[in-house]
Amino acid sequence: MTGADSAVRDRYQAELAAEQDYVATLYVRLDQLRDEKRMQLSQVRRSGLQGSLQNQSERDAFATLYEDRLAQLSAVEDRLAFGRLDLDDDQTRYVGRIGLTDEEQQRLLVDWRAPEAASFYQATAFQRQSVRRRRHLLMSGRSVVGLEDDVLSETDADSYSTVSAALLSAVTARRTGQMGDIVATIQSEQDAIIRADLPGVHVVQGGPGTGKTAVALHRAAYLLYTHRERLASAGVLLVGPSQAFMNYIDQVLPSLGETGVVMSSLARLMPGIDAVPETSRRAAAIKGRLDMAEVIADAVADRQRLIAAKRRVTVEGTTLTVRPGQIRRARDKARATGKPHNQARATFVKIMVKKLAEQMEEILQDGSGGKNQADRSYLLEEVRQSREVRILLNLCWMPMTPEKLVSDLFSKPEFLARLAPQLSDDERQLLLRDPDAPMTESDVPLLDEAAELLGEYDVARAAQAGAEKRQRERDVENARAALDNVQQVLEDIGVGGSLDAETVADAQAVTPERRSAAERARSDRTWTFGHVVVDEAQELSPMQWRLLMRRCPMRSFTIVGDMAQASSAANNSSWGQILAPFVGERYTLNELTVNYRTPEKITSLATDVARGAGMTIATPEALRAGEHDPVVRTIAAPDLAEAVVEGIQTDGALSPGGLIGVIASTASYAAIHEKLAAVMPERLWTGGMARADRDVALVTAHQAKGLEYDAVILVEPHEMIDDADGVIGDLYVAMTRATQTLRVLASCPPAELPRGLRAVVIEED
Repeated sequence: MTGADSAVRDRYQAELAAEQDYVATLYVRLDQLRDEKRMQLSQVRRSGLQGSLQNQSERDAFATLYEDRLAQLSAVEDRLAFGRLDLDDDQTRYVGRIGLTDEEQQRLLVDWRAPEAASFYQATAFQRQSVRRRRHLLMSGRSVVGLEDDVLSETDADSYSTVSAALLSAVTARRTGQMGDIVATIQSEQDAIIRADLPGVHVVQGGPGTGKTAVALHRAAYLLYTHRERLASAGVLLVGPSQAFMNYIDQVLPSLGETGVVMSSLARLMPGIDAVPETSRRAAAIKGRLDMAEVIADAVADRQRLIAAKRRVTVEGTTLTVRPGQIRRARDKARATGKPHNQARATFVKIMVKKLAEQMEEILQDGSGGKNQADRSYLLEEVRQSREVRILLNLCWMPMTPEKLVSDLFSKPEFLARLAPQLSDDERQLLLRDPDAPMTESDVPLLDEAAELLGEYDVARAAQAGAEKRQRERDVENARAALDNVQQVLEDIGVGGSLDAETVADAQAVTPERRSAAERARSDRTWTFGHVVVDEAQELSPMQWRLLMRRCPMRSFTIVGDMAQASSAANNSSWGQILAPFVGERYTLNELTVNYRTPEKITSLATDVARGAGMTIATPEALRAGEHDPVVRTIAAPDLAEAVVEGIQTDGALSPGGLIGVIASTASYAAIHEKLAAVMPERLWTGGMARADRDVALVTAHQAKGLEYDAVILVEPHEMIDDADGVIGDLYVAMTRATQTLRVLASCPPAELPRGLRAVVIEED
């Protein structure tokens, strides 16, 4: 080693030690704040249910504040600080996951979302923004293990490496089965989208590996930080394509200091419903059409029925006549209220009960010769409780749940034929199913539409409300009796007359369970959010978009996706086509142009396959070429599962410690699962259990959307196209999940492989 090399090494080690000292002070402060919040929370909890209602409310508010802050402080342990800015005025700013100040309120760490941190992502040699040097701190636990500098000013000669090394280190790191944040390596084009203004619809178009999902998540965190006052109470909703995808990303936002975002797959957007996948793409396409909103509306109106002729009912031995005109007028008046079906039913019932009670009173009056003028107000209740009256009124206007309405629609052929005459016989046959069949993902928008038109119908909740009302009356009466007993004592101590029974009852009431805005939003279908983030948005049907637009009337959206990856039955061809029914042309389109995940050797093959099928796609520039060429093999069907096992062993050696994704066609899935479960049960993960250290994930092409693996073994590519009714999108997505290696295994002759794969050197067995 030369003297110059030794000097550089010594200088580097000195810088490394200095950065370690500073980062250590940050963690000391973090630990102090955690201890402080734990102590404050403990004190609040020890106070118990004491004092007035106002005092209890204040205590709960403080408890919520301390809990949220403690959760935030606990979530940022890893890579608390990751960057440093050296400015022209000799100031130094450290950038991290959250902002920290010392006890004198001197800033120690700048939150990555703060305006002062923007230059960490945006500054270039051509637009330095007063930045001389940008330093990346490479962390392991609480230790600084490396420094990488991006020199923007020629005056800074004493720097180490370049920013590309930090970025390459991040994109080539082994996958863990959970998405990591990119907060330390956000690139300029990504940062511009993340920091875009809140209002409006922002569409982010990006090919595989461009960081669309990461940008969407970081944007959610940025908006909550920047617009805290506006979004804290309304909240942010983040929607993804599947529960596997939601599990994959669920740690990103907490690591960015945010724990209040409501995250949901499309299947769980209806509270209380955990929908199953739709097995028929054609059925999904039919249910996704906008005209299904009219079908649901007609189905609700169909439950508000007339009678063709007079009907007779008996109430306490008196026969009453119900005329068609009475039912029609009551129905029209109930509809005129504009209330949802179940609430408007109360008006309908009230009108009919009153009419029948008046008729009954006339009959009784006539029977007495007009001499009996007794009060007959009780007749209303007798009519209301009459079994025959209740049956008739229910037949005319039945209370209904969304689940019952949708179930009836798809399980009764005559009902569906009457309400959806625009559908062909074949289309209606696709939708029919058993009445006890579970709700599917494409049913969710229909359930939401029905819930909007039906309104709340919850017998248990109504009974609970009645019980709570009666309990309140008993509590007030008990409090009044207690006050009567101690009235003289109260007057003697000077508080006579200052207490009433309601106040005493309030003081003794049990405080309801305290829930955050996110928890309340998650369980409330009618909740409207301040902003909605939609990932894999190219897959959504018009009815799914209608549901999401209802969740955000202000139309504040971040929409990310890639039209080239579209494989759903919605058959979307452009963002303009997708959004036109809801926002017209009032959206901005941003495009990500760099593929950070997939090596060029793999992306070029995937592009050839997609273009060979007639797709028009823009290919993002790959950040790296990759070390391994894709492998394509045709194998006899009986040997396919064994070839998967061999591939796992071979590719696992190329990516030691990495995550291997076996992406199988629907037809081949069972055989591959049986083989892997027998050979490597301790390594196999299919989503049905905690992944822990299982490093072989078996999924279908649809389930792989949005996920990534170090190595991908793709089984039966031609069948994946059949699974998607001839659409190439799922296969294109599956091929671009790999960060290191791609292996394609097929049992068909080479000539039957998708164009593009045929051109690759094929090893035939």
